[in-house]
Amino acid sequence: MKKIICLFLSILLNHHLMADDAHQLWLKSKPAKSVTVISSKRSELINKAIEELKNGWQSESNSKIELIIKKNSEIKKDGFKLTESSIEANSEIGLLYGTFELLRQQNSQKNVNYKVYNPSYQNRILNHWDNLDGSVERGYAGNSIFWKGDANVTITQNDLKRWQEYARANASVGINGAVLNNVNASPKILSKQNLLRFKAIADELRAYGITTYLSVNFSSPASLGGLETSDPLNPKVKAWWVAKAKEIYGLVPDFGGFLVKANSEGQPGPQDFGRTHADGANMMADALKPYGGIVMWRAFVYSPSDKEDRAKQAYNEFMPFDGKFNDNVIVQVKNGPIDFQPREPFSPLFGAMKKTTTMVEVQITQEYLGHANQLAFLAPMWEEFLKSDTYQAGKNSTVAKTTDGSIFNQKYSAIAGVANIGLANNWCGYNFGQANWFAFGRLAWDNTLSSEKIAEEWIKLTFEPQNLIKSNAEWDSQFLNPVKQMMLDSWETVINYSMPLGLHHIFSAHHHFGPGPWWAPKDARPDWTPPYYHQADNFGIGFNRTISGSDAVNQYHEPLASTLSNLSTCPEKYLLWFHHVSWKHQMNSGRTLWDELCYRYDSGVNEVRNFQKNGIKSISMLINSVLQRCKIY
Repeated sequence: MKKIICLFLSILLNHHLMADDAHQLWLKSKPAKSVTVISSKRSELINKAIEELKNGWQSESNSKIELIIKKNSEIKKDGFKLTESSIEANSEIGLLYGTFELLRQQNSQKNVNYKVYNPSYQNRILNHWDNLDGSVERGYAGNSIFWKGDANVTITQNDLKRWQEYARANASVGINGAVLNNVNASPKILSKQNLLRFKAIADELRAYGITTYLSVNFSSPASLGGLETSDPLNPKVKAWWVAKAKEIYGLVPDFGGFLVKANSEGQPGPQDFGRTHADGANMMADALKPYGGIVMWRAFVYSPSDKEDRAKQAYNEFMPFDGKFNDNVIVQVKNGPIDFQPREPFSPLFGAMKKTTTMVEVQITQEYLGHANQLAFLAPMWEEFLKSDTYQAGKNSTVAKTTDGSIFNQKYSAIAGVANIGLANNWCGYNFGQANWFAFGRLAWDNTLSSEKIAEEWIKLTFEPQNLIKSNAEWDSQFLNPVKQMMLDSWETVINYSMPLGLHHIFSAHHHFGPGPWWAPKDARPDWTPPYYHQADNFGIGFNRTISGSDAVNQYHEPLASTLSNLSTCPEKYLLWFHHVSWKHQMNSGRTLWDELCYRYDSGVNEVRNFQKNGIKSISMLINSVLQRCKIY
């Protein structure tokens, strides 16, 4: 009988770790202890907080916790304060965020930290690259959870449930906004039928404090509205956007605003009419301002006819308009100057635009990092990026501080992540992909968090076989610590086996998966081919961005510009980003550049093999520990 019990426990543990469909994400339910929740106010949001506390309480049984709304100068925006007996906030949504924080700590650490928790960014937004036909651009987890190809298709109970689950997951990590369609937007998104479906989605997400936004096509007045032009200075065009804003707010009173990709990769924009980015953004911002809406205007722009280094073009286009954007316009800047590469230096626009609000855009979906086939925990990437010093307002002017309102006086602060979510039952295509969704939310709320803390939280919340093993120490040594280390090492490992030492954009064509440094058809745009970036020749390899090359390095502030432009002081992780280097150049390791590249590629592959071995080993050790203890029954 004991052997049967042992076998059952081992099978149960293996099932828990390997066969869980992961649909509950990091919010797995387990038996709750009794708690009395006291609140003098009731509303949909407060009721959600009460429900979460009663269903998830893991502290002492028969506890009491009070939900209190009161003005507290310590608490900013939608922050909150945890005490031993209460959750305090200035707003109802603050109480819900406080609830999730309290429960997360109960489930992932020994003691609760009783203090004030304020968000780093006011707007913490997921960008969905979902198309109206249900497909998802750069999506690796199935079709869209929002769109099905026909706006009139019946909304089912399964749709409503999925949207509610999505909203709850976002709220649990402090995400408070979602752009529901692709930045390569169809004008049809603003049709009456699609706006009605948008309203239905917004109504569900609102219950968890999620503000909804739409990506819009700049040519919509002509292509959808039938006007002769979409010129942003044309009075009829202005009137069309004013009327469209009124229509949207009539359906969704808390609509957040527009996200716009204009004059980039073939998308229409104000430059088509001889106007500027500021002209286009401000025209839309004027239409939204009476309702409190914002325009997020993407800085991801580059021209097929511009022979300038693509890494310089966004800076060149936007810096002349610093201070000319309305105060409800936010310039949305990708973390690096090219395009979500495995590793890039930060975009020089961060900190340089001192009179214009800039917001961070990172990519949660793994377009350039192995899709849903390769483990890449991205918190270390984002941590490195956010902590990078721009020097734009003196030392320690980090990217985080230049965007979160710490340094510059700005009306709004925001951060966006391109989502990795689809209809796959596990939401993200593979289970560890959920960690990046989780990590984005945690860093959006607190941009000072460490990758290690985030990884540990996610593991503890997602995998929980402690009840099947002898001690927490055993769980830590046999599962938590090795899996955490694998996650923390995974990003650098991807860099090593794909693009080490500052190499970038040398993927196979179109799908951005697998190597293709040789791909260069004669009819292709040069800046869409790998040779444009790696510049390999008989002498060496790398893109010369010093003063003798494109001089992109001088878009950075001193002393960083000088550090990067000097071959002997440029960090090796960015070496081939900024320098064309001889194959025989001696690296810090003592190896030549050629040998160092071979070493990095080989070490990356070997590290993946170690991940595979250690992953199996961690699960096997836990199973064996259960079997060993069964022998002493």
